[in-house]
Amino acid sequence: MKTILFPQKRIRGTGTTIPMSCLKEPTVATIPRAKKQVTAQKAPLKSRPWHTPAATTDVKSRKPISTISAPKPAVSSTTARKGADKRPAWDVKGQLCDLRKEFSACQVQAEVLTRENLELRSQLGPAEQAARTLEAENKSLIRELTEAQAQTKEDQLELVKLGARVQELEEFLRTQESLIQSMQEKQLQLQEDRKDLATRLENQEKQLQESVAALAKSQAEITAQAALLAERTENLHCLEMERRHLLNQLQELKGNIRVFCRVRPVLPGEPVPPPGLISFPPGPRGASEPSTQLSLTRPSDDRCSIIGKLPSPPVRYDFSFDQVFLPDSRQNEVFEEVSLLVQSALDGYPVCIFAYGQTGSGKTFTMEGGPGGDPQVEGLIPRAVRHLFSVAKKLEVQGWSYTFVASYVEIYNETIRDLLVRVGGPQKCQGGECEIRLAGPGSKDLIVTNAQYVPVSCEEEVESLLHLARQNRAVARTTQNEQSSRSHSVFQLQISGRHMGQNLHCTAPLNLVDLAGSERLDPGLSTGPADRERLKETQAINSSLSTLGLVIMALSNKESHVPYRNSKLTYLLQNSLRGNSKMLMFVNISPLEENFSESLNSLRFASKVNQCVIGTARANKK
Repeated sequence: MKTILFPQKRIRGTGTTIPMSCLKEPTVATIPRAKKQVTAQKAPLKSRPWHTPAATTDVKSRKPISTISAPKPAVSSTTARKGADKRPAWDVKGQLCDLRKEFSACQVQAEVLTRENLELRSQLGPAEQAARTLEAENKSLIRELTEAQAQTKEDQLELVKLGARVQELEEFLRTQESLIQSMQEKQLQLQEDRKDLATRLENQEKQLQESVAALAKSQAEITAQAALLAERTENLHCLEMERRHLLNQLQELKGNIRVFCRVRPVLPGEPVPPPGLISFPPGPRGASEPSTQLSLTRPSDDRCSIIGKLPSPPVRYDFSFDQVFLPDSRQNEVFEEVSLLVQSALDGYPVCIFAYGQTGSGKTFTMEGGPGGDPQVEGLIPRAVRHLFSVAKKLEVQGWSYTFVASYVEIYNETIRDLLVRVGGPQKCQGGECEIRLAGPGSKDLIVTNAQYVPVSCEEEVESLLHLARQNRAVARTTQNEQSSRSHSVFQLQISGRHMGQNLHCTAPLNLVDLAGSERLDPGLSTGPADRERLKETQAINSSLSTLGLVIMALSNKESHVPYRNSKLTYLLQNSLRGNSKMLMFVNISPLEENFSESLNSLRFASKVNQCVIGTARANKK
């Protein structure tokens, strides 16, 4: 059997879809079974609405096929005739003719359905394209709707914010309105105050005019007072310079090198010296005048003289100095005699004060003071520093300004050590690194390399330096003293003054020296390591003290060569030992009989120094 392919077709009115391929070309064998069905369908084929012109209309304008009710097929004449006149079974030819007619009708109907299927297929493409277009438009509209909803939410949030802002602005407006109202009230009050101030201004202007007149008069008086002040300032400066000149002349009359002798008191535990060992003859004016003479008497002994074999008589040695301080003299009395000399350093004169004498004679007590920090027993160094700071402060009102730089070194066995290093510091006991050098090219000032030069502005700073130096100084026990200074200590205060109004500048050093104790070499000294060290120290001390005497003698004799470089002590102090400087030597002696020989040697050396004249001191002014 040959199969004819047809597209599917929805039967109208029933909603049932049947494939067109089910329509097959009947064969002879199948005719009897399909005869009734074909007869029933012959008539409706021509009466279906698919053959009407409406079948070619646009798909969008047509209703769905399932919604159009199909008309009931009319009973064909053939079927009616069959019902009335049925062919006999033997009339095969008639039956065949009927089947052929029915087959022809089915073919026609198949052709109609095929054409209708093609039309529907041709209309399906645009419908699908339209559906896709509508679907894209739908998605676009959905997206726009989503965006519109999001924008609506943002607008609602913004609306809420704007509402809050509106409320805030309304509150601010109410606040501003109340403020404006208060300002208006204040303006009214200010207007009233302005009227009062205008009245007061008029009064003030009148007073100002009166004050201007008084000011003009005062300015004239001030100008006159300024001229008078300048004149008096100039006179005061002239008087200050005259005072310095007179003070210098007074010092020159006393001698630019002076010698004071000080006898220390007998300490507890020491033997009482015999009467007459040391006496102090009164001066021409009696006991009211400070003593300037001292007599040292060697007591008689049991030894017999060579002539007559009689006991040797007492021997008296008389000495005269610029002043002699008795054992009961206090520290402040000693400083009063040297305060003017110390003040000369502020005037630009190099000043050197040193204490000389045997060990245990009170040199360190005179220069530094006693232990414990008692102000009553302060020595020359702290008192001199305090005096200089006090005088410099008083001179500030006259236009002078001063700066002070302190250094403190010791000379031990011809080696210079810095006493201002901290205990345990890197320079402790490394004096070999400290050397005497010129301050700079073309300068005559001497400095100690690797030594600390500390700017000071008050006595407390100096006291801390002195305390540190006492901890670092070399001391040892000797036959004459339990704690003897075995080095020369040199405290130097470099003073620089400037007067801006007069364009004056002066510089000068103040050297306060505590010399090591002089001793004779003991021929019976053992040869142990400690004794050999003491022997070396004594030799170095005596050598430097001898050089100091030679330098002073050479200056006194106006010799062309002065042996400053023979000792580190004189080399360091050469600028303060020259003829243009002022020197003061304290010779300290012990009142004990056992120290008679050492005291006699010290007094003889001091007497030679006292007879020297080294020249006229000159200030270092620019």
